[in-house]
Amino acid sequence: MFLLFFLFPLLAVAQTDSLSVSIHNLRTWTAGTTITAEAVTAFGGVDSCFVAMPIPDDVWQRMQGKTYKPNPHIARSDLHYLRLLHTDYDHQIHLGEMVCNRRIADVVLDIFRQLFDAGYPIQQILLPDVYDADDERQMRANNTSCFCYRNVSGSKKLSAHARGLAIDLNSLYNPYYINRKNGTRYVQPSTARQYCDRTRQFRYKIDTHDLAYRLFTRHGFTWGGSWRSCKDFQHFELTE
Repeated sequence: MFLLFFLFPLLAVAQTDSLSVSIHNLRTWTAGTTITAEAVTAFGGVDSCFVAMPIPDDVWQRMQGKTYKPNPHIARSDLHYLRLLHTDYDHQIHLGEMVCNRRIADVVLDIFRQLFDAGYPIQQILLPDVYDADDERQMRANNTSCFCYRNVSGSKKLSAHARGLAIDLNSLYNPYYINRKNGTRYVQPSTARQYCDRTRQFRYKIDTHDLAYRLFTRHGFTWGGSWRSCKDFQHFELTE
């Protein structure tokens, strides 16, 4: 009894400190951090955590030479920065951030808000700049992202990601692959070969019964998992 009496104040202090840290991370929007539901309420509620805005200066600086390179196709003013919440497979709440084309910003926010409300699992939503815009690295980390100025893998064609019109979701468990003419299979990320077998059941898997699939396709996005020449199970793209 004495031990419990001694521990209760310590537990209360720990909970208060955890709440304070969560609120601080919300105010600074430290993407990737875990926060509490209590902190979201104290911050102003879920609505205040789903916001689209012009790209802030500090975010723009982080993007230079990584996801953003000078080009004739898309400018800073064409893009928006999103702040949003997501829950992982273990039901932990995390802060996420994303850059997308400004004309789809509201639609993307609406989709991710519905995913959050449904408890749909997303491991992390970080700017690819965290991984120096290295697609292989961010996919191995199961990252979810949108804008990255780059070509289609193995091509000179500009990717829809370069215009902020494509989103890759839970990218490790939903890989890209193409079967080559020589009988070999190219898989990206290279660590995801086992997840090319879509008859298997595993966490974060996207298929045509999936909520994300239904929400994105309802808004006019095409799914790379339906492609014939290759498969890109993580990829949702809005054609211009």
